[in-house]
Amino acid sequence: MIRTFRLPASLRAFGTADFESTLQQELAQHASALPLQQGLTQSNQVVDGPISVLVRSVSATDGGITVKVGIFYQGVLGGCSCAGDPTPASENSEYCEVQLLIDRSTADVAVSLLD
Repeated sequence: MIRTFRLPASLRAFGTADFESTLQQELAQHASALPLQQGLTQSNQVVDGPISVLVRSVSATDGGITVKVGIFYQGVLGGCSCAGDPTPASENSEYCEVQLLIDRSTADVAVSLLD
């Protein structure tokens, strides 16, 4: 699944020492646009909370910037929420990797979950 949104501050910061931190901050603001639900491995529901972004690689062409990032976030294993439900209420640590394709002319981003 590919989702799109914009990262204008990250595009402006590309090629500077601030790119990585700008990208991390901007992605945190767009967490709902990331394929976190599809990346769950220990849980069945993403927790609405902060994410941490690890930039794994960056490459550029004339038309775009390709960035692979790892995302750390939390999920829960939800049950029926009825009496006697043995499901623990604690959060599980989750991690997934995504690829971002940032268009250099518009700052539009196509994001896809990596295996």
